[in-house]
Amino acid sequence: MVTLYLISLAGVLFIIQLIYLFTIYTRVYKSNRQEAEKDRVSDEQLPPLSVIISAHNQGEELKKNLPALLTQDYPNYEVVVIDDNSNDDTKDILKRFAHEYSHLYHSFTSQSARYISHKKLSLTLGIKAAKNDCLVFTEPQCTPQSNQWLRLMGRHFTPTTDIVLGYSNYISAKGERKRFITFDTLISNLRFLGLGLKGKAYMGSGRNMGYRKSLFLKNKGFASNLNYLRGEDHLFINEFATRSNTKVEASAGSAMEVTTYNDKADWKEEKQNFLVSRKRFQFSQRSSFVMESCFNTLFYCACVAGMVISIVQHLWIYLPIFPLLILLYWVCFGVVINLTAKKQGSKQRYILTLPFLMAARSIRTFGLKVQLIFTKKREYMRN
Repeated sequence: MVTLYLISLAGVLFIIQLIYLFTIYTRVYKSNRQEAEKDRVSDEQLPPLSVIISAHNQGEELKKNLPALLTQDYPNYEVVVIDDNSNDDTKDILKRFAHEYSHLYHSFTSQSARYISHKKLSLTLGIKAAKNDCLVFTEPQCTPQSNQWLRLMGRHFTPTTDIVLGYSNYISAKGERKRFITFDTLISNLRFLGLGLKGKAYMGSGRNMGYRKSLFLKNKGFASNLNYLRGEDHLFINEFATRSNTKVEASAGSAMEVTTYNDKADWKEEKQNFLVSRKRFQFSQRSSFVMESCFNTLFYCACVAGMVISIVQHLWIYLPIFPLLILLYWVCFGVVINLTAKKQGSKQRYILTLPFLMAARSIRTFGLKVQLIFTKKREYMRN
């Protein structure tokens, strides 16, 4: 009797997992296919844009990626780079590029500036220096997948649109750490962009997103989250994105490739900052994270418990049902993420490694949550 209850429970939870998968995580792939069928927007319909970049000791990344940003197929745009107290050759590299490209402008943050988050300060300086109202943000370690990136992002800045969210991920690479980071970033993108496409945007990535300068100034910039060291992207979007003022650009040509892999410490810091910032999200958004995680954990627990009880009670006829449910879920999940990754231009595929990456992601995220309990606030908040 217990086994039958577990079969029913596992079946219900399996269906719930598929609902999450096909209503949220497939939306980037579906949107990508639909966007490919849209007509090209004329130059007259595209607003002037300002690309904002904050750089700290990333001269080599700028040297590698700035050319692709400065040669976009876009009628009227500028690139504004703020040097955030770099002590490498960033300043010289920006000067050389500025001589070659008249639409590149650069400045720097003062070394004596007393500001907890220099990233927020440098972005604020870039935003205020921008000539145009429509702003697009990226980072030095990012390069657009095509010269249509700005055109695809810019077409969404209609009179009713204040925020545009875009896709970004690491380039395909070998190595356990790099595969994990790529996988983790892919899942995060599918979730926040998928919900954005449903009209429930809750965050964005500073590697590829845009918003209006007027929206930033009207709401006093990052004033509401200055006590957080980071959160200049997801907290700002979470606070001001609505169903009516936010659009998502998910086509492959608009994707940003991250060309430099963070080391383990950087990835950990990035994830911790997100987990900390998530506490500021709306209750319904925080609840959705908890519910999805709980349903997923309960699904695996029900399946494992069912297998154990089937073996102990010698109910061999029921035993195959539980691993079959897990296998079917992995297959469905694998098809969705592999199709999306391929559509977005990634050569990375997740087949045999998928169960291990899924388990590693859950374990590492749980570990970071536990670590945060014992982490002093000054490490992620201002004094």
